[in-house]
Amino acid sequence: MSKIFKAYAPASAANLSVGFDLLGAALKPIDGALLGDEITISENSEPGCDVAVVGRFAHKLPSDPKKNIVYDAYLMYKDALEKKGLKVKDVHMELSKNLPVCSGLGSSAASVVAAVVALDAIHSEALGQEGCLELMGRLEGKISGSIHYDNVAPCYFGGLQLIVQENGVISTTLPDFDNWYWVSCFPGIKVSTNAARQILPKEYSRADVITFGRRLATFVHACHEGNDKLAASCLIDVIAEPYRASLIPGFTEAREHGKTLGALATGISGSGSSVFSIFEDKEKAEQMKEYLERNFIANEDGFCHICKIDRRGAYAEALED
Repeated sequence: MSKIFKAYAPASAANLSVGFDLLGAALKPIDGALLGDEITISENSEPGCDVAVVGRFAHKLPSDPKKNIVYDAYLMYKDALEKKGLKVKDVHMELSKNLPVCSGLGSSAASVVAAVVALDAIHSEALGQEGCLELMGRLEGKISGSIHYDNVAPCYFGGLQLIVQENGVISTTLPDFDNWYWVSCFPGIKVSTNAARQILPKEYSRADVITFGRRLATFVHACHEGNDKLAASCLIDVIAEPYRASLIPGFTEAREHGKTLGALATGISGSGSSVFSIFEDKEKAEQMKEYLERNFIANEDGFCHICKIDRRGAYAEALED
């Protein structure tokens, strides 16, 4: 009897102000709301891979299923198996697209991770963790033009991830702070990753480079020491936010309002347009959520959640046939 699997991959916030292209955190709403993409996979009688798309943001994706990154995941997975002398199964994959595209919440990464996790589940984990992560990185690179793991790694592994890419190590999990409430808000407008990169300067001053390195090193140290106050004090962006803030209407006002409520930090999630604001006090986090819903969300596509870090990451579960 063939099995059916459902894979889930959570939203993520990359950069986190202090870690441009090097930090990312998986997010999970505290009220149990779904904030991630899902893929249901089953064996198919038709050859190859059949892709269907459902969900709140399905209409934002190409109508041709062969232009979907999920289909690309199947082709790359097939190639990886064949290099191992294995045969890929004919499958049907249904993507539940719950994350908005170009939102700064790791939308493409969630689809990529869910697809690869689903494919590896139905193939009895033929690629394994290392092979899957490498494949996920290549798929993300196909979308953005270069390989970045700051959304893929937290989405896959969960937790707070530091991208290493040295000595065969792609990513490592940093200790995070359970007393932090992350208010994550998508205003409903798109900011393309390409546009957000184009607005950045080609060169940075020596002072900014030193400040970036010092704060990132201190943040990592503070995480390992369990020093939340020191870690929070480092969540200041000198690389991207000064330039990208202009792409996100209302961001500067939201950051200032966060300060009045006692936010530990407020920053741009990934390349935007989503923002995050961190609080120790749940009541203050709820007040920030209310402010963002009233003043930052621009249309019906927008939403806001109070989150904790999702330490589980992506997973697949077998369903009844």
